[in-house]
Formats: sequence, C-alpha cells, structure tokens
Amino acid sequence: MQLRLHNTLTRRTEDFVPSDPQRVTMYVCGPTVYNYVHIGNARPPVVFGLLARLLRRHFPNVLYARNITDVDDKINAAAKAAGVPIEAITSRYATAYFEDMDRLGADRADLTPHATQHIGQIIAMCERLIAEGHAYAAEGHVLFDVASYPDYGHLSGRSTDDMIAGARVEVAPYKRNPADFVLWKPSTPDLPGWDSPWGVGRPGWHIECSAMAEAHLGDTIDIHAGGNDLMFPHHENEVAQSTCAHGGKVFARFWLHNGMLTFDGRKMSKSLGNVLVLHDLLEQYPAEVLRFLLLRAHYRQPLDWSETTLAQARATLDGWYTVLRDLADVDVSAVDRQVPADVEAALCDDLNTPEAFALIARLAANARAATTPDAQRVAKAALLGAADLLGILQHEPEAWFKQSTGGSEVDADAVQRLVDARTEAKKARDFAASDRIRDELLAMGVVVEDTAQGPRWKVVKSDERAA
Repeated sequence: MQLRLHNTLTRRTEDFVPSDPQRVTMYVCGPTVYNYVHIGNARPPVVFGLLARLLRRHFPNVLYARNITDVDDKINAAAKAAGVPIEAITSRYATAYFEDMDRLGADRADLTPHATQHIGQIIAMCERLIAEGHAYAAEGHVLFDVASYPDYGHLSGRSTDDMIAGARVEVAPYKRNPADFVLWKPSTPDLPGWDSPWGVGRPGWHIECSAMAEAHLGDTIDIHAGGNDLMFPHHENEVAQSTCAHGGKVFARFWLHNGMLTFDGRKMSKSLGNVLVLHDLLEQYPAEVLRFLLLRAHYRQPLDWSETTLAQARATLDGWYTVLRDLADVDVSAVDRQVPADVEAALCDDLNTPEAFALIARLAANARAATTPDAQRVAKAALLGAADLLGILQHEPEAWFKQSTGGSEVDADAVQRLVDARTEAKKARDFAASDRIRDELLAMGVVVEDTAQGPRWKVVKSDERAA
C-alpha cells in the first residue's frame, strides 16, 4: 500500500519513497520549554506521531526525532522573573510536556535532542557557513547572509522583499541586509552563554534545529514536519543554513505542515485571551477526547476548538464505547485486532483522518448490528484494530464511563454502593429513597441508566446531568 504525503516544498501530494528504505528519518520541531504548552502545540506531536506509527508499518527502521529548545530569550525571561537558573525552568516544563504528551497518547520520539547539548555542533556549523561565505561575524554576532542563497523563500513561496515586509525583522547596524538572521549572539553576564570564536554567547533559534537534525539524522532527512506557523521564518531559515552548510545537499525531501487551531472561529492568541493550556485541559476532559479532536480534521486544515466540538467528540467516543460495552462478553485476541485495509488506505492518503474516522463509525455500526457470535467477534476485532492505529478506544468501556471529566476515575465502590441501594429502594417501591439516592448520585456527577441488563452508571459533565 503506497503512502502519499503532501509536500509543502513542491506543493503536491507525492508518493513517499525514502532515500534509504532501511533507515527512514523524520524530524519534528518540538517545544520551547518555558511554560506549559497550549493545545495548538499538541497537534504536531499527535498528528506526526501517528505518521511515525504508520511509517513503522511500512518500513523496518524509522528514526523519529523531536527536539527540545532549552535555550531561548523566553526561557531567560521566565527564569529571571522566577529568580532561578534556566535549568530549573526548562527541566520543569520539559517534564510536564512529556507527561502531557504521554497522556494524549502522542508517540514518543526515538530521539529527543536538547539544544544545550549541541552547542559544539552549532558552533561548528556556524564556522562552516562563515568559511563557505554564507555567514559573517559582526560585533559578537554571527549572521546568515541571505543574499548568498538564491533559493531563499522557495519553501514558503515568498519573495525576499515580501518576507522582510511581513516579518518582524530586526534592523541592526551590524547587518549587511535587513533579512539576514542571527546564528549566534553575544550574552551578557546575566544570561546563559558558552565560549565561542566570537566571544561568550548563545545560539539563535533557527540554527539549533539544523545542528540537531544533522547530528542525529544526517545531512539529508526524509521528512521535516511542524506547524505551518513555522514555515517562515523558522523552516525557511533551516533550509537555507542547512543546504549551505552541506554543500548544496537537499536538507529535507518532504516538508509537512499542520494547520493552526482556532477557538470558536477566532485565532488563538494571548492578546485575545483565548489561549487554551493543554495541562489545564487535561484536568477538565478525558485525554482521549482531546486526542480525538486533534485528529478529527485533516491535519493540513485549520481546526476549530470549542465547547461544542469537545462535546461532539465526547459523544462520538461515548457511542463507540457503548458498542464495546454491549460486546464486552465477546472475546477478541490481540491477533484478531488487525487494521482494516480501507482504514490504513485512508491514512496512507496523506493522513486522511476524517475518512479513517468515518470508516470507524461504519465499523461501530456493523458491530452494533452483528447478531451471531462469529459476526460479533469479527466486527469487534475490526473496530478495535482500526482504533488501535488511531490511538483511541484504549480504555475498558466500563472504566471509560466511570472516569471523571479529567480522566481520573471516581470512587467506583462508593458509587456502586449507592446504585445498589437505589436498586433495592426501587424494588421495595420506596421511591422517595430512590429519588434521594438518584439526586445524591447526580451531585457526584453520576447518571444511572436502567437497562435490560441492569442499571449502568457513568460520569457526565454538569451540563449533561438530567434531573
């Protein structure tokens, strides 16, 4: 089954054929760890983690790297405000990032390079660029000479003049050209710094990713991915400096960019006060709901985030978990849980997750309609196999319905005692007691459903609690 990906570099969807099928390489831009990440930062690791999962089904060896930027002016500012070393900030928020990504089910990278661990490689790349005439030193800075690379702007499709006009370009007397960007900059004693041929300083943001990708994946990588907000200037600058540092070799053969998140149709921004912090959302909603919503739209399209879309995501998953709960007695082995060919085909078509989820909905309907034991086993296995690849339906159904909104389970024993007491009250026709217990359960966020198989209970949000 041929994997096809939309390549930003060529603006076409192309067959993905790696340089070496025995060693497929992918680099995804990771976070700058100075605070908790927002929900938009979670889309690349979830989406491109799914891509890594898919690649591993087709190739024997995949090297997936996702970096940590642990030296940056935002980190410096956070450390200064807290009165602690930068390592205290970066360590805390890198740990939180990994924990939050794990809760989302985002595939861990094989390699997690940190910028501060690659200062030697960064300095060496700067020296090569200077030696080849693509960079110059000035007043303790090293700057990339944009005019030395005629293809600058090809990735983003912008002319140099347009890029200068549309970007926050620092005008400085030591620059030959306003578009020239910093590879190395001087540090004052109150800032982190490392010895270099140009004095004590620290790296610019763009050179970090180029040096880390080179160190771990080589001069040319198969796939470079990230949010489309990074296309310019970050990825454009990576292409320029890496290509020039490697004697004209192609830096990345495929570039993939995910669309941005909006909130109720408006761009998320600090100025609008609508930035949603992932760490907080994970305390408010089950992580699988967030993962489902991050994957629901095609990765290249914008994704609108709202209470309505969250409720729709929860309702969809509830429906699929209901099917699995109804088939709880149907045994399905790990061997049976194979990925249906049409689901894999959808994902091989440039990660078409909307089509994959439509197929899962159909599989759930088939499982719901199955009546014979063999038909139920086959249908349940197909549903679980598809869900496994997408990273959903990973809970036992009863546990899913009994978790709180933030994903942790309520005191199931206490709830069950109340449910049993309600059942006994109804049998004794003590409806006042039954109603009192129902109200107590509702106050705990628990709704009881009376079914032919007996009472079932689940945890719901406050606005779903029917009287």
